[in-house]
Amino acid sequence: MKYASFPSDFARADYVGSPRLATTFLPALGLDMVDATAQDTIAALLAPGQRRAFFMNAHCCNIRRKNKAYAEAVAAADMLLPDGIGVELAARMTGQRLAANLNGTDLVPALLAQAARLGKSVYLFGGTPGTAEAAADRLCQTIPGLRIAGTRDGFGGAADSEAVIRDINDSEAGIVLVALGVPQQELWLHRHAHRLHAPLTMGVGALFDFLAGRVVRAPKAVRKLRMEWVWRLAQEPRRLAKRYLAGNLGFLAHAGKTALVQGAGADMQRRFLDVVLSLGGLLALSPLLALTALAIKLDSPGPVLFRQTRIGRNGVPFTMFKFRSMTTDAEARRADLLGRSDREGICFKSRSDPRVTRVGRFIRRFSIDELPQIINVLHGEMAIVGPRPALPCEVAAYPKRALGRLVVKPGITGVWQVSGRASIGFDQMVEMDIAYAASRSLLLDLALIAKTFGAVASGRGAY
Repeated sequence: MKYASFPSDFARADYVGSPRLATTFLPALGLDMVDATAQDTIAALLAPGQRRAFFMNAHCCNIRRKNKAYAEAVAAADMLLPDGIGVELAARMTGQRLAANLNGTDLVPALLAQAARLGKSVYLFGGTPGTAEAAADRLCQTIPGLRIAGTRDGFGGAADSEAVIRDINDSEAGIVLVALGVPQQELWLHRHAHRLHAPLTMGVGALFDFLAGRVVRAPKAVRKLRMEWVWRLAQEPRRLAKRYLAGNLGFLAHAGKTALVQGAGADMQRRFLDVVLSLGGLLALSPLLALTALAIKLDSPGPVLFRQTRIGRNGVPFTMFKFRSMTTDAEARRADLLGRSDREGICFKSRSDPRVTRVGRFIRRFSIDELPQIINVLHGEMAIVGPRPALPCEVAAYPKRALGRLVVKPGITGVWQVSGRASIGFDQMVEMDIAYAASRSLLLDLALIAKTFGAVASGRGAY
């Protein structure tokens, strides 16, 4: 980890509380990215001195590999802000975890709220005619005291760069947001930012469209799952299909290849496999996922996804996702059903569990209920291959030897899952998992993944 370089006045003694903003070099991307919370990032962006900041997502990284001028503009920026699940996954390919997803749609409004408190003004440049004005109106409604220094569209208003520079400087804006799209906005700032008087200039992509309400943002639940790109793809499939489908896969493949070439070991190879298979599976299975969600919603009241705390690697708890296959009061009724378990040992399983819904029986039979765990794999909490993720109450009752199954990440599939699932007793499952942890390899993982298809088709132990 190293620290970003800022202009000399950033560290002036008369500026009390000036933060040193941490950055991290991501080998998979070949870029230094800000590695800090949103609060610390905003403080650094608004600190004394002049700086230029760009947001970097998977699409930006794809363009950077092909466009030399854009790559030069990115290299000349003072701060690169990690934006989206793609950059996060690229970091995790090399075992790194960034402090925050600093996407512009969330960060910039918070930045402007702080700017308003400090008495700084903002100039909005870009977007279709009328969009910057509409975005400015919305910002004034939602951020008390924010001063809009000026607006200018990115079409006719951008035709004369000299006029744009003159207008921005005459406005005495403290912040300039440029929304000309990638890579045009970065190229424009690379050519002209040194002539702008504003302390902070930023390329913000489609932000004005979101602020103006011309593009509807994904619901919070979708954003929390880091699936906002799926929402955007559904909104504009023709325009965004190449960018989000082929583009995202190409980005991950290149990032993974770069990580492996730079000396990644077995763990890195396994993580790369997890990310590529998970993202590919998410894309390929998206119609099935949508149909399953609809069926669950129509069959019984309650949420589509079931969230439950499970125990991961080294005993660390995490929230596991599944399609809901039971009634909403299933957890409350569990204690009354423990005596009806069909399985020996600690882990409860009943073939005639009355809590399972009609759709639930079908999706359990074909293991469709497990598919949302792809999200856990992408988050790094689970792997494609590994032991079954255990409940906290189960782990609390583990004999000492059983704790050995927690030395690796839990998986969607594994030795237990392809050998009979619920028909396998607890003690036998523990021995299988300990043996896997001791001898796991990329080849073994691939063999277990291949065997999973037959196990799903047979349905043995799936209820």
